[in-house]
Amino acid sequence: MSGTPHARRTVLRAAALAPAVGLGLTACSSGNGPNRSAPTAPVDLGKSDDVKVGASKLYTDQNVVVSRISEDEYKAYSTICTHERCPIRHLEGHKLVCQCHGSEFDATNGKVLHEPAVRPLAELPVKVANGKIIAGPAKKA
Repeated sequence: MSGTPHARRTVLRAAALAPAVGLGLTACSSGNGPNRSAPTAPVDLGKSDDVKVGASKLYTDQNVVVSRISEDEYKAYSTICTHERCPIRHLEGHKLVCQCHGSEFDATNGKVLHEPAVRPLAELPVKVANGKIIAGPAKKA
């Protein structure tokens, strides 16, 4: 009977750790929600004046970031992280931060600022038409 208390303790420890293990897996999941792709057709992002010269704006519903470089120059990038395809939901100034694994990107040029991602964000065609920003889809290679 001396083996029984040890076996019982092992089972109890495993039961106590199970929720923590599950939480760890959830924290490392790949993004929030099902939309894990850049626009597949041109999308209207709203008024061009919503992005001030020298600023960047994140459009989470469309997975796009737009930076206004000058009065009439805009740059747009997909906000699908190139590491594990998580939709990026956080913008600090011009720095996009992926909540899944900590990759960081420059919103003005798509370049990686911090790994684990090693590939830049996909650039999207962007234009202003009738005072509205229209972006995407990415050009086929």
